[in-house]
Amino acid sequence: MKQFRSAKRRVNVSVGESVRIIRELQGLSQNQLAQRTSIPQTTLSAIETDRVRLGVVLARALKCRPAVLVFPSWDMASGTAA
Repeated sequence: MKQFRSAKRRVNVSVGESVRIIRELQGLSQNQLAQRTSIPQTTLSAIETDRVRLGVVLARALKCRPAVLVFPSWDMASGTAA
C-alpha cells in the first residue's frame, strides 16, 4: 500500500453521480444497465441526474432512515459493520 497516496482533494458526489460514474467506468450505457436491472432507462436517467432520490423515497415509504437501506449491517453502537 505504500505506492498509493491519499488524494489531495476530495470531491463530494451524490448517489446519482456515483451510479453514473460506476456505470461509465464499466462501459455500460443506461440501456444496458436497464436490461441488467429491470429498471427502466428513464428511471435510471432520473436517478443519475438526482431528479429521483431513490434512497430517500424508499426510506420514507418504509419509515426508516436511508442509511438503513444502504448499510444494513452497520452497527450504530460500535460504528462498524457487523
